[in-house]
Formats: sequence, C-alpha cells, structure tokens
Amino acid sequence: MDWKTLADQLFGPRHHIVADGSLLRGTAELDGQTLTIAGSTDHAPIGVALALAQARIVLDTIAQHPGRPILLLIDTQGQQLRRRDELLGINRAMAHLGMAIDLARRQGHRVLGLVYDQALSGGFITSGLIADACYALPEAEIRVMRLPAMARVTKLPEEKLAALSATNPVFAPGVDNYVAMGGVRALWRGDLPAALRAALADTPAEDTRAQDGFERQGRRLAAPLVERVLRAD
Repeated sequence: MDWKTLADQLFGPRHHIVADGSLLRGTAELDGQTLTIAGSTDHAPIGVALALAQARIVLDTIAQHPGRPILLLIDTQGQQLRRRDELLGINRAMAHLGMAIDLARRQGHRVLGLVYDQALSGGFITSGLIADACYALPEAEIRVMRLPAMARVTKLPEEKLAALSATNPVFAPGVDNYVAMGGVRALWRGDLPAALRAALADTPAEDTRAQDGFERQGRRLAAPLVERVLRAD
C-alpha cells in the first residue's frame, strides 16, 4: 500500500502528511487528538540526512508538543550503503534517531511504528523496533537479511538455513514470523482507524517483546534469560 492510500484510510481528510523526497512528515487527527507523523517512502535507504531529518521531527515534537503521540510510517530498504554516508558517520546518525525515539518514550509520548510496505535491516531497527510497539500491514515485507546473505555471513549452507526457516521464525522473513517473535505486536487488518485507536489505548509502556515471543513460541529463550538476569541482580 502506498503512503497516500494509507494516510487516507487512517485519517481521511484529517491529515497534513507530505512527502519531502523520501521523508514523510506532518500531522494527523484521530478522535480530536493530533499525532505527529514521521517516516519514509519509496523503499528509502536510511542515510545520514534521512535519519537526522526524522530525528528532528521527533525532537521538535518533544520540545513543542509535550505528550503528543508519534506515529512512524516505515518503508525502508535498510541503511544507505554509500561511502559518503559511512564517512559522515551513518552509525552515529542512526543511533541519534534511535535515541530521539527513546527519549520521546521516556518523556511520555506514545510512539508507535507501522510497517506499511517494506522494513529491512538497520533502517527498521532504529525506528519501528525502538517504538513502544511496532505494528504492520499483512502485505508488508519484513526481514533483516535474505537467506543467501545470511549464508555468506554465517558460513552455513543456504539449504540448511532454508530448512531451519521452515520451523524457526528467527531464520525466516515475513510479517507473521516477526509477530511470532514479538518484534511486531500485531497486524492491522480491516478498520485501520480502529486498529490505531486500539494501539494508542492499549500498547503497554514497558517492553513486552521478549514475553510476547515466548508466549507465541517464536522466540523461546529471550524471556527466560531476561528473568534469570533479573534474578541474579
């Protein structure tokens, strides 16, 4: 789904979202409440400029509109693989974006991520996965790494990884597997305004992803390990 169709379905005429190149920015109204909108489109690679632009939207909201909810609309092919961005410190720019989102959460802003098209790699990790919760449309595509690339990095045969991905969500791409692992809290189907309304009302402030993954049997060890660490303290 393109961002304009999504915005119309979510907010009707009650939005002022614009695309500035690959950057999405603006505000929208839901039940008389204003939301800040930030995000990306066109499968944008997240480079230094785009990461800093999104961080600026979040920080301006914290400074000028205390407590206003923030909705991150996610469509990215991952981090920008370009020498210029590496030399400018893309790692620090993306970390800055993640820290801005975390600061908003700590300052009482409800921050939600919505993967409406594609979410890959670091561009997803430093946005939707740092929000209070990340949601997705059923037709969205989510993955960190394709199996051929994973095979090159892990030195495991691609056939073995393909077999593992059939039964273990950790090795498999796809929104359903990210729901099973707890990375995506739920899929939004049907009435999108109702889904957003419920997310704003019901998303917990604490991080429940490890427990969600345990209960859904998609990530079985994270929650027990967290509990062991907490008991050790």
